[in-house]
Amino acid sequence: MERIKCLIIGSGPAGYTAAIYASRADLKPVLYTGMEPGGQLTTTTEVDNFPGYPDGVEGPEMMEQLKKQAERFGTDVRIGLATKVEFSKEIGGIHKVEIDGTTWVEAQTVIISTGATAKYLGLESESRLRGGGVSACAVCDGFFYRNQEVAIVGAGDTAAEEATYLANICKKVTMLVRKEEMRASKAMQHRVKNTANIEVLYNSEVDEVLGDQVVEGLRIFNNKTLEKTDIAITGLFIAIGHKPNTDIFKSQLTMDETGYLITSGKSSKTNLPGVFAAGDVQDKEYRQAITAAGSGCMAALDAERYLGALE
Repeated sequence: MERIKCLIIGSGPAGYTAAIYASRADLKPVLYTGMEPGGQLTTTTEVDNFPGYPDGVEGPEMMEQLKKQAERFGTDVRIGLATKVEFSKEIGGIHKVEIDGTTWVEAQTVIISTGATAKYLGLESESRLRGGGVSACAVCDGFFYRNQEVAIVGAGDTAAEEATYLANICKKVTMLVRKEEMRASKAMQHRVKNTANIEVLYNSEVDEVLGDQVVEGLRIFNNKTLEKTDIAITGLFIAIGHKPNTDIFKSQLTMDETGYLITSGKSSKTNLPGVFAAGDVQDKEYRQAITAAGSGCMAALDAERYLGALE
């Protein structure tokens, strides 16, 4: 069985940054990309808020550049999906990871950067216009809709927070809440209600996103009156939550009630020695490419120090 010094699972900003640092520390990292090489940024048309790109950069292009940088220092990037893990509980123990349901590899350290997947509504029109006006991150993409009218779907704290964020940028924000009341905390609800250019529509759901190449409007369905109405918007933000990609780690790694991996203090250390987590898989607060990259750096440094202490 192949034994790897530093195994990285996942290929977004966290995984590739961890690979860059691990390579430069001579940990000879092997990185498995997962099902979506490059992670969520490969579905983002333009990244405008990552330092070092004054003119912005296409998400897939940025991920390809990070991959090449990691490879330049010696990272072995492989196409493959981790399907099962058998982690050791002992300090200095060897961890086993199954790839694609067929091949097992051993690793002295494992950096988990499998990310999280944004939840969407599941509409064909929504999927077709993703990147053309449909987004799951107001902080990432809200700037492109400055002084325009947009809509946001969701009823929790994240939706309320993103609605007020968009209200500072956009002309009008229409908030669609599926039930008769919001799930957000009272403080967040008051903030929404006290923001003049936010209109909250209760008992409302998206029937269809209108537009061929870009979002041009929204057909709203009232689940109480059964009435359908169209509104003109240029951007639709989905804020109904994220699902961390941590299913294969259940029963072995400590995670919160929604599945995010819990790391120790300000480190990337999980509850098992030699297993580290970086990026959106353990961060439900910020979920930005730059914070993911920073935590990838931390994970590689933690792995290097862990291995150094064993020698």
